[in-house]
Amino acid sequence: MSTVPARTPVLSLRGVSRSFGAARALLGIDLDIHAHEVVAVVGDTGAGKSTLVGVLSGALQPDEGQVLVDDAPVTLTDPAAARALGIAAVFQDLALCANLDVVENLFLGQEPVRGGLLDEVAMEKEAWKLLGQLAARVPSVRIPVAGLSGGQRRAVAIARSLLGEPRVILLDEPTASLGLTQIAEFLTLVERLRARGHAVLITSHSLSDLQAVADRIVVLRLGRTNGEFDADRVTYEDLLAAMTGVAR
Repeated sequence: MSTVPARTPVLSLRGVSRSFGAARALLGIDLDIHAHEVVAVVGDTGAGKSTLVGVLSGALQPDEGQVLVDDAPVTLTDPAAARALGIAAVFQDLALCANLDVVENLFLGQEPVRGGLLDEVAMEKEAWKLLGQLAARVPSVRIPVAGLSGGQRRAVAIARSLLGEPRVILLDEPTASLGLTQIAEFLTLVERLRARGHAVLITSHSLSDLQAVADRIVVLRLGRTNGEFDADRVTYEDLLAAMTGVAR
């Protein structure tokens, strides 16, 4: 009788803890993320979601435990080290420059040069390509970001994260402050990332936004994992109980 070998996770945490002074933000977290998979991490404010993304993105270092890429322990000293290993993060503030246009935001700090000058043509072509991969709709790649909607800005930030073809995309509270139409557009972007083979991790305090697109849902409560569920089978009530600690 043959057995199907288990898939190797692209990115993992093993026993990861992180404190800020006396406050324990994460306690003994184990987590696996696979290619072609969307993992939603949900929890109330203070559950540890942003700290988790900080550790995975190299912005924070764990006090205990290990981060693994393809089952091999790695040290993520900073976000540049994470990006070199194929891990890209989009944080809630998006870190976009409102006065710069879409192209300038996408390539800020990593502009291609040709003949001693910025290769504007190459940047515009690549900008349209990146946005096209996400089916993101913007009126022009030369419009200042200040003129874009919240959903369009988020699409630009996600497109920027695709530079260098990362294997893992981390999205921290991506639906915060978005309207219903913009949330629907964002979920379409996530489905396209999964279809392209990326491993995607999304954090949110909202249950309804992510259940439709996630493959697995991990609940954090007070810095600990308080449940991991198949998104197709778990009920809203089960997730709410895990988030609040109220037994069903």
